[in-house]
Amino acid sequence: MSNEVLGKDSIEVEFNDNVGVVNSDDGSESDHAQECQSDSSELHQGVEESDSSEDEVTPRNTIGDVPLKWYQDEAHIGYDLAGKKIKKKERQDKLDSFLATADDSKNWLKVYDDYNDEEVEVTRQELKLVCRLLKGKAPHADFDPYAPYVDWFKWDDAKHPLSNAPEPKRRFIPSKWESKKVVKLVRAIRMGLIKFDKPKEEQRFYPLWRDDSSSTEKANHLAYIPAPKAKLPGHEESYNPSLEYIPTQEEINSYQLMYEEDRPKFIPKRYTSLKSIPAYDNVVKDIFERCLDLYLCPRVRKKRINVDPESLKPKLPCRRDLKPYPATCYLEYKGHKGAVMSISIEASGQWIASGSLDGTVCIWEVETGRCLRVWVVGEAVQCVAWNPLCELPILAVSAGQDVLLLDTGLGDGEEQKMIKDFLHVGTAKAPDDSGNKVSTVSWLQDDKHEGIRLRHFKTVSLVEWHRKGDYLSTVMPAGESRAVLIHQLSKKHTQRIPFKLHGLPVSAVFHPTRSIFFISTKKTVRVYDLREQKLIKKLETGLREVSSIAVHPGGDNVIVGSREGKLCWFDMDLSSQPYRILKCHPKDITNVAFHRTYPLFASCSDDCTAYVFHGTVYSDLNQNPLVVPLDILRGHASSNGRGVMDCKFHPKQPWLFTAGADSVIKLYCH
Repeated sequence: MSNEVLGKDSIEVEFNDNVGVVNSDDGSESDHAQECQSDSSELHQGVEESDSSEDEVTPRNTIGDVPLKWYQDEAHIGYDLAGKKIKKKERQDKLDSFLATADDSKNWLKVYDDYNDEEVEVTRQELKLVCRLLKGKAPHADFDPYAPYVDWFKWDDAKHPLSNAPEPKRRFIPSKWESKKVVKLVRAIRMGLIKFDKPKEEQRFYPLWRDDSSSTEKANHLAYIPAPKAKLPGHEESYNPSLEYIPTQEEINSYQLMYEEDRPKFIPKRYTSLKSIPAYDNVVKDIFERCLDLYLCPRVRKKRINVDPESLKPKLPCRRDLKPYPATCYLEYKGHKGAVMSISIEASGQWIASGSLDGTVCIWEVETGRCLRVWVVGEAVQCVAWNPLCELPILAVSAGQDVLLLDTGLGDGEEQKMIKDFLHVGTAKAPDDSGNKVSTVSWLQDDKHEGIRLRHFKTVSLVEWHRKGDYLSTVMPAGESRAVLIHQLSKKHTQRIPFKLHGLPVSAVFHPTRSIFFISTKKTVRVYDLREQKLIKKLETGLREVSSIAVHPGGDNVIVGSREGKLCWFDMDLSSQPYRILKCHPKDITNVAFHRTYPLFASCSDDCTAYVFHGTVYSDLNQNPLVVPLDILRGHASSNGRGVMDCKFHPKQPWLFTAGADSVIKLYCH
C-alpha cells in the first residue's frame, strides 16, 4: 500500500475499543472515520475464520518468482493461465494521477499491484486488520492477549521439584580443556604459526611534491600508473636569475649549430620587473606535447614473475646414465666412386650392403671393413634392403625401373639350395588385369647376376621387406594409383594395395609385429590394416614435406623426418598429432632409423651430421615417452650440396652406420 494511504508521516491511525478514527497531518478528522465507526460493531461480534481456499485469489500472472525487472524492456509483464501474454497498461503521469486522486473519493483505498499490473481496492475488513497491525495489536479483535494461563502439569502430591540433585562440582571450577586450548594457542603464537596483522600507522607527514607513481599504497592495488608530473621550474626559469645561469652570446651562437633535439628548449634571460616579462612563445606547443604524451603513452603496471630459467628446462637424465650409444668413428668403408645412397645390415650383423650412384652394390664385412663382393648393376642404385631372415641372405636392390633380388652367396649348402629355388622363375609370367594384379610388373630371370629382375613401369625409389621375409614393398613416386606395390617372393606375383593414395607417396613401411602397413605422403602418414583392408589412423605431421619414416620395434610409436630439418615423434596411442617436434638439423633430413633392441634412434641430414637420441617407450600408458638428445656425429664431407644420405643401426650392438655423399661409409661405436 502506498505511503499516501498508510504512511506514518501522513496519517495517524488511532483505534479505541469500539471506534476507529483516521486523522490527517493537520489534525482534522477524515471523512472516512464514520465508515470505520460504522463497521466497528462488527469487530465485537468476532471475525469468523474463513476457508483459506476462499480467501486466496489465483494470481493472474503465472511467472512465479521471476524478477519483474526482467520484463522492463518488454511489452508484456508475464503470462496468464492460458499461456497468453499479459500486456502492460499505460501508466498515467503524475499530474493525471493527482487529478484522479482528487476526483475519486475512494482513491485512498486503491493499491497498485506490480505483479499483476493492476490496481487493487482494499476492503473495509482488510483496512481494519491493517489498522490493528499498525497499533501493535492482534489482527482479529476477538483475540485475547491476556487469556488465563492453563497449567497442564498436575501438582497433586508433589512436595519436591523435578530434580533434587546437588549442583555438580564442574560448574564451579575452571575447565581443564579450555586451559589446554589456551596453552596450545599460546604456543602457536610464540612459534610464529599464528600471526596477527600489525595496525597500520597513519602517516603524519608526507612530501608535498611527491610523484604519485611512487606511491606504495597505489602500487599494491592499482594496475594503472599515473603520469609523472611536469618538471617544476628552477633557477633558470626565474625572471631575474643569477649571472651564472645567463648564457653568453657565444654560447647562444653555439646553440644554433646543435641539432634541434640537443638544443636547450629554454634560454634564461634577465628582466628588471615582472611587468616586462613577455609571454612564453612555446606555451601552446609544450602543452600540446604534454597532452600527446598522456594520450598516446598509456602506463600500466605489470607484475613481473621472477622465474629461474633453469627451472623451465626439462629434467633430463645425465648422458652418462644413458650409455651405451654411438659416439666415435671406429671404421670407414671405402671403395665406391659415387655417393652412397643406401645401406642395409644383414640380420646377424656380420655383413653390410651398400648401393651407390656409380652403379655398384658392395657387401662389406662389418668388423674388418673387407669388401666381400661387388655387383655392377649399370644404373644408379637408389635403395638396398637385406632380407630380415638369417636363413635367406637375399639382397633387394632398386636401380632405375628394376628391382634385383640377388643371391649374396652366404650360408651353407642347404641354405644356398633354398635360395636358388626362391630365385628361380620358370616362365616369364604375364599376369592378367583381374583382381589386384598389375600387368606392368614382370618377373624375369636375371642370369647375369644369378637372381630375379622385377621390371616396373616407373622408377623405384624405395624397397622394404616384410618381417617374415616372403613379401617386399616397392614405392614409385610417379606411379599414381599403382605407386605402392607388394610382391610375394614364393609365388612370384605382384599385387596392388587396396587403398586409394592421397598424394605422392614418399615411403612405405611394414609394422614390425602386426599386419599393418604405413604409407607416408608429403603431408600425412596413413596407417592401414592389411587383413581387414581399412584405414586405422591418419597422422597429421604439419610439415612442409615428409622425407622418411621409421617405426618403433614396439609398433606404437613412429618418427617422421622432413625436408625442413624437423623430426616428429608420434605416439599413436596418444593422438594423431606429433607428441614431440625436434628442430635439430638446419638442412633436409634424409633418413631416420630406430634400433631393434636398444632405446636409440637417429637421424641424418644433408648438413653432414647424424644426431643420436635416446627414446624410451614405457609400458605404462599414462607415462609419456622419454626423448633425450645424446650426441652429434660428424665426419662426412659435403659433395654437390649433399651430406649424409642414409643411416642404419646394427641389429645387436649400439653401433650406427652412416653413408655419405663423399662415397664413404662410417661406423660409429660407443
